[in-house]
Amino acid sequence: MKAIYKYLVLPIILGMGVFTTVSCEKLETTNEDPNNPEEVPSNMLMSGAQKRMMDDIYDNWFSARQCLTYCQYWAQRNYTEEDRYQIRESVNNGYFNSFYRSLYYMDRLIELNTDPKKAAVSANYGNNKNQIAAAKILKVWLLSIITDTWGSVPYTEAGKLTQDVYYAKYDDQKDIYAAMIKELTEASQMINVKEKAFTGGDIIYKGDASKWKKFANSLRCRLAVHLSKVDSNWKTYIDEALKDGVFESNADNAVFKYSTTGQEYCMFYSGYYVSGRNDFTITRPFMDILKGQVDTLNKKSHPWAGVVDPRLNVYTPPRIIEEKKGDVVVRTDTFYIGIPFGIPSGNMTDEYQDKAPDWYANPPIQLAQDFAVPIMTYAELQFILSEYKGFSEDEYKKGVRASVTYWTGLNGTPISTADLDAYVDAVSKKVDAEAVALQKYIDLFMNGTEAWVEIRRTGYPEQLIRPGEISVIDAEGNALKFDPLSDTKGLIISRVKYPTNESTLNGANFNAAVSKLEGGTNNYYSKMYWDVRTGPYDHPANK
Repeated sequence: MKAIYKYLVLPIILGMGVFTTVSCEKLETTNEDPNNPEEVPSNMLMSGAQKRMMDDIYDNWFSARQCLTYCQYWAQRNYTEEDRYQIRESVNNGYFNSFYRSLYYMDRLIELNTDPKKAAVSANYGNNKNQIAAAKILKVWLLSIITDTWGSVPYTEAGKLTQDVYYAKYDDQKDIYAAMIKELTEASQMINVKEKAFTGGDIIYKGDASKWKKFANSLRCRLAVHLSKVDSNWKTYIDEALKDGVFESNADNAVFKYSTTGQEYCMFYSGYYVSGRNDFTITRPFMDILKGQVDTLNKKSHPWAGVVDPRLNVYTPPRIIEEKKGDVVVRTDTFYIGIPFGIPSGNMTDEYQDKAPDWYANPPIQLAQDFAVPIMTYAELQFILSEYKGFSEDEYKKGVRASVTYWTGLNGTPISTADLDAYVDAVSKKVDAEAVALQKYIDLFMNGTEAWVEIRRTGYPEQLIRPGEISVIDAEGNALKFDPLSDTKGLIISRVKYPTNESTLNGANFNAAVSKLEGGTNNYYSKMYWDVRTGPYDHPANK
């Protein structure tokens, strides 16, 4: 029970203060259980930690009410407050704590494979160094989400209670990025691809060490391109990653596939069919992008106007209107119209709800119990490499093909070669920064954390509506606008505020971090280290 106690206590105070003065030594002694092992086997720890991370990030709160709405993929059908940047403090506190708890689990897994007394046991479940590498890779992946959400956060001193570090300092984001790239480099180089990473418990790659190595290096490319506007060495980081080996096809995609067994289902499914809520649907801006429809309300162009994206009917079903005629139900209409984004809850009337797709009645693939959540794809890597090569056409086309093939294959109706060729040709007339960013955005559907980074980094897609722009014209001819409830200075939200718990539990370090934000306040508009935009439609050049 000693180990379990540490799992419960350490994560709660990772980057925060101490909540008790009870002696840890006394508690450890009184909670020892001679009939149960003190350590969780490394394969079980990896399995449980992977699912916990996925459940926390890809759910109807952190993803659906935050990241997916920030990216304007999803919107709420009833209560639009989160869409408009009114974030619930209890939710913010909860995710901050939970994410750090998962980081701690990765540290524990590393310890189980490093401590000579424990490594011999862990070796029964896979090569020790490969297990350490996989833990490092997942730790960096999660840390990147944490820092790209809140900014500068605890890292070097997080989780060091046993070393008498009770109040963790906030590391600057620039330093965190340098540490993450270093960690991924070390992880890649320590992997022995001839041996298993795990003999069981690895849901993402089934213990395939070669795929973990490719993921490490592909993730290095992702982090490197994040730095493209601020670090002239970003291409060097990609050069080095390419030499070590990256994704080579969709077969290498990092995905977490849920199960239909018991309660091992996807959290998006849970939010709808376990909680019994019909809260979300696809937004009008994203639907219009997929339909090739120009936004005339805000006078915006579309690089492929009139071209319908083959992923449209994968990402969402249409709205289906049926009528009962006698004993027969007849379909009378079918249409694709997204729900207006960012308007007040009081204006979200039946007029808009009844036109938007009803996901509860006709669910898309992301609401399946066993949805395979994409963590990083080969298509995303190709778009990164296209940008790395000055927006090259070859890598761009590979990315489009890989994305369309991947997504259309998920719903059992893969696209034909002729239709794929026609679509790739239609969207490749001009390959530039906008084309690459927009196709990457379309591919990143359901990966709202990364799509949000790209929106802030590049300023694309132009087709998303900014605060104050027109969302829809109502039945009376009034222009309903995207109406934020928090100040973002006219931008799509730049960050999430630090959680309020930090101000009381880790006050000194919290205040030091806040003092470095714009205006010295804990706000939603201070930009990330890598975000150098000067306006809503600024598209900074790469270094």
